[in-house]
Amino acid sequence: MPRLDDDATGTRIKEQRRLARLTQRELADRLPYSYSLLNQVECGAKPANLDFVAAVARALHVDVTVLTGQPYVTELQQDRLAELVRPIREALDLYDLGIDDSIPDRPHAQLVAGADHLCAQVRATHLRNAARVLPATIAELTTAAWRTQSTELWQALASTYRTAHDIAVKLGYYDLSSVALDRMDWAAQRASDPCLAAIRQYMRAMGHFREGGNAIGLRLIAAGHGVVGATEQTREALAVTGQLHLGASVIAARAGDQTAVDAHIAEAEHCADQVGDASEIHWLSFGPTNVDLHRMSAAVEMRHYDDALEQAGQVCLPGSLATSRRAHFLIDRARSEMETGRTEAALGSIVEARQAAPEQTRYHPGARETIKGLGRVLEADHLAAVGDRGRLPAGSGDTHLRAPQSGLVDAKWMMVR
Repeated sequence: MPRLDDDATGTRIKEQRRLARLTQRELADRLPYSYSLLNQVECGAKPANLDFVAAVARALHVDVTVLTGQPYVTELQQDRLAELVRPIREALDLYDLGIDDSIPDRPHAQLVAGADHLCAQVRATHLRNAARVLPATIAELTTAAWRTQSTELWQALASTYRTAHDIAVKLGYYDLSSVALDRMDWAAQRASDPCLAAIRQYMRAMGHFREGGNAIGLRLIAAGHGVVGATEQTREALAVTGQLHLGASVIAARAGDQTAVDAHIAEAEHCADQVGDASEIHWLSFGPTNVDLHRMSAAVEMRHYDDALEQAGQVCLPGSLATSRRAHFLIDRARSEMETGRTEAALGSIVEARQAAPEQTRYHPGARETIKGLGRVLEADHLAAVGDRGRLPAGSGDTHLRAPQSGLVDAKWMMVR
């Protein structure tokens, strides 16, 4: 099994910097980060957080995935997930082929329930189960929608395209996620559904957020507001509006705009006060709890880690919260704990995220970088404690370390097993 450190983001950053014919100092001058941090990331002394990676990718004019190594194909193949991607890609290409006469009719209620079930599976982080069923569901809904031209079925088809996007993002296939969002727009237009159209803009914005495209991300959020704001302010529209503000809050946080963060969180809170727990609306998990979680995420993005941990301690996660959101909260908390020197607490948060959502955590680049950072800290502490006799022969791998904290060191491998 390859060493995790041999496949590090820092190594890829160094390679891409050299291909761009830049020195470390020259690249650092293009970043909102210090030369010292860039040096430490490249040499493996510090993990590369996602905001840092996004900034480097923009400076080097490459996709974030070039630096993170996504999708993690070898591990996806080991988990038999890679083989599920091609059928999804093929199903997304059926959209304009009309009716497939080989597909029999089924009651519309069953088809709509099937689309909802897929959303529930993704929120429960059962990615494998959802990915297996998704292609056939898309094919069946595509034919049914063309047969009947039913608004309800176009909406359900848009929902399955949204599920394809969610799965693709969680597995690191961002090119596929973009195709899925284009199909979602195509179906939402046929359903004449402004809320679905606004959600699609929100998801596009989050895609640019991952790539460090803060300006275009905020423009997409504004476009989403324009679509949903032109409709009657129903509970559905208010929930979508609130989610758009939450998306804008983390984009503004990465841009370092505290005033905008506070304004968007306040608007989202106002929407949540009106709709309460609206987690059932378009599977957005919108409500007071999600506002609290985004307030914490914004603090993480602004690197206010002590503030993020204080907020994390005040968040009460209801049992009904989607597992995907719970895992994301734990990954954010782990990052903040690591950055503030709470090593064992950080590892505990990652282990808890892994137990709650194994597939999501395994393929989440932020969780992987946190694990790498924790592994380096714990290994360094161990080597300092045992001295030179504790050093291992080159290439022997660090899973043979045996010390009071060796179990913690070994745990960094949970992401690649």
